[in-house]
Parts: sequence; structure tokens; C-alpha cells
Amino acid sequence: MTLEALLSPRLSLCHLAGSSKKKLLLNIAQAIAEQYPQHDSDTIFNQLIARERLGSTGIGDGVAIPHCRLPGCERPIGVLCTTEPAIDFDAADRQPVDLLFALLVPENAEQEHLETLAEIAALFSDSRVREKLRQAESGDELYALAIDSAAAA
Repeated sequence: MTLEALLSPRLSLCHLAGSSKKKLLLNIAQAIAEQYPQHDSDTIFNQLIARERLGSTGIGDGVAIPHCRLPGCERPIGVLCTTEPAIDFDAADRQPVDLLFALLVPENAEQEHLETLAEIAALFSDSRVREKLRQAESGDELYALAIDSAAAA
């Protein structure tokens, strides 16, 4: 699945507030529920937190890819955001996270889920991409930079 199919400018969020991992995930869940009213923010939040309990989705270099399967979800949904300030996310490298890509997938989309996670992780493994995204000043700019970076990869 292409990044363009997963993401929208409305779910590309610059400087998302959150004083903790939980608060940040709650804000992401609320943003998704605003754009997709068929999904309840509490359910999204609880699914994301349940996944985090299995192990942090902080992959290092200030990046996290929180993800979960969501009951009633018909197609994958992505949220790209930068945070200010960086948040402790229990990442393997112990670095705070300031760049996140949250991914929600249908309950039965196991293979697609893994492939999409791998594509997102590969994109964020490029330090130039990470720095470009961190420099974005608006959601529209963040979205455009992400789509351009994915197309060039």
C-alpha cells in the first residue's frame, strides 16, 4: 500500500501536543475519530495502548510507529505527526520520540499490516527523510514531504 493511500493532509499533524506517550496516543486517537467518525477514539486509544503494552513501538532515532488492528476498520489508516517537545516512548535506544507514524489496520489484514509497517520503517530509516519531516511547519508541508520522500525511495 502506498503512503499516499494511507495518509491524508488532515492526518498529517505538526507539533502535536502531548506530555506523555499516553497523552500523545490519546491525541492521535481523537484526531482519527474526528476524520473517521465511525471509529470511537476510546477504542482506538485502547487498541494502541494494548499494543504498546506488548513492547514499545519506538524504533529509535526519535521515531515511533504505534500500530494496531482495529475492529470495524475497513481499510488502513495512517497518521503522521511531529511532536513538540519530544516524548519518552520507551524506545530501544532510549531517545525521546518526536516523529510518529500511527497505523491502524483491519483486524484480518495480517500480511498487509506487516508489509506496510516494513515500508514505513524503511522510509524512516533514512536520516535525510527524518530531518526533512522534522523541519515541516504545517500539516500540508509534512504531508507533501512524506509523499515526496516515499515516491523518491
